[in-house]
Amino acid sequence: MTITTTGTAERPATDLGFLLHKHPDKAQRFSTSYGTAHVLYPEATAERCTAALLLEVDPVALVRRGRGKGRGGAPDSALAQYVNDRPYAASSLLAVALSAVFSSALRGQCKARPELPERALPLRIEVPALPARGGAALVERLFAPLGWVVTAEPVALDEEFPGWGDSRYVRLVLEGEPRLADALRHLYVLLPVLDDAKHYWVAPDEVDKLLRSGEGWLECHPEQRLITNRYLARRWSLTRSALERLELARLAEADDTEAEEIDNAIDNAIDNVIGDAVDSATGEPAAESPAEDDGEEGSGQRPVPLAVRRREAILDALRGAGAARVLDLGCGQGQLLGALLKEARFTEIVGVDVSMRALNEAARRLRLDRPGQDRPGQDRPGQDRPGQDRPGLDTGSVERKSSSARLRLIQGALTYTDSRLAGYDAAVLSEVIEHVDPPRLPALEHAVFGAARPKAVVVTTPNVEYNVRWETLPAGRMRHGDHRFEWTREEFRAWAERVAERHGYAVEFRPVGPQDPEVGPPTQLALFRMAAEGGDGGTDSRSGDRTAITTKEAAA
Repeated sequence: MTITTTGTAERPATDLGFLLHKHPDKAQRFSTSYGTAHVLYPEATAERCTAALLLEVDPVALVRRGRGKGRGGAPDSALAQYVNDRPYAASSLLAVALSAVFSSALRGQCKARPELPERALPLRIEVPALPARGGAALVERLFAPLGWVVTAEPVALDEEFPGWGDSRYVRLVLEGEPRLADALRHLYVLLPVLDDAKHYWVAPDEVDKLLRSGEGWLECHPEQRLITNRYLARRWSLTRSALERLELARLAEADDTEAEEIDNAIDNAIDNVIGDAVDSATGEPAAESPAEDDGEEGSGQRPVPLAVRRREAILDALRGAGAARVLDLGCGQGQLLGALLKEARFTEIVGVDVSMRALNEAARRLRLDRPGQDRPGQDRPGQDRPGQDRPGLDTGSVERKSSSARLRLIQGALTYTDSRLAGYDAAVLSEVIEHVDPPRLPALEHAVFGAARPKAVVVTTPNVEYNVRWETLPAGRMRHGDHRFEWTREEFRAWAERVAERHGYAVEFRPVGPQDPEVGPPTQLALFRMAAEGGDGGTDSRSGDRTAITTKEAAA
């Protein structure tokens, strides 16, 4: 393999030597587990510099060390023993040698010239013999999205017998202007992917290696699943773990935040308390106020937790809307999902959350089938699907399905449109909107009411006026540390009416929990129903604590 760059008198091409930590005037050799790696410079001038990495493979060492590797070992060496293509073709052997010999360059480090690693260079990389299972077309699909101009010339089986056709090898030339560290990371991951074999057993630490080398490009690559599956030798458990972490990284980058902040849905302190003491969805006291006890004083009846009241109110709204196919958006650890599963009327249930930790906990609590058991006719994330490019949030998504096929868990961010969520009878946003930064609320509104457009939407959120009734909640403090805001009844009503008017829904407001004559209920609920096409929006209907506001009235 050769790496070539060009330069000028001000920026000499021989800076490549600083980046690779290999002096252009020296030919160096390095011992590896399977032979010897040589680094030399066929040319080194200010205008043009070429570094060559030559791996001299010891076939005997390859066979001896490769024994017992099992799945993930190189099939050519296993089948052909001492006669194979490993000494002559680029493979995982070359990728490992590259990471060992150019380790500092891979990490983007240069102590002598710290500014160099961040500089984009005009690079030309040549790999004379690259095994490519999938042919030149797959080589193009893997490297072109990374900004490379790709030339993949198939190598004939025998030039004297053209009728035999092409071999599985290509002569690869890549041209572009990336950082050198990025170029080396592309090669480190994609060489063994194209070969579709590794000379060593693929252990769980390979997931960390893949994510480390794929940082910044793999999470958005259109062939992410194929790359992950092949790199991890088709080990499904490792592939699933890698895909989950890649999706989390992609969502964190899109929200300009840290992955740890995205995946923070499980509060261990709250999770360890029984639900009747603390509402695990909000962290608020569930029955601290006497107003929440429906029983007679001294009757000995336990008060109904607010979390239970909320779920009952949501289920009542869904039943009244005639919903059968329901989305739980921001499902968390699955409390509402469990309640939905208990009623046969809900024939299809989808839980969506940005936190994979929360989804894993939901799967555990609901005792779903083993994650990754797909319905007939559906592709597993580990399958090679050349050209499989999933639109929108489907990129890198991970789904879990129960054996009854009634429940699916999907990782996704609610501030982005997602075609998978369209066409449902109802969607629930239970204690979700207050966790969204106010500037991002319009994005959530569009994704749910504008793009997904379920026939009904149920939204619940805390009533900040009721906070004064929590004896242990300090004045001015919100009920949960992650809340971005908490609304009064008037503020929630104004927001809901604007959303209904903008997206063609009628909205009805309901109290959740005991009504306080001064500050109202602890939780407020809005039930949105899609307005009938061509209708006049109906009339104002008020009954008790329920108020139906039509889009026509809101406009007036």
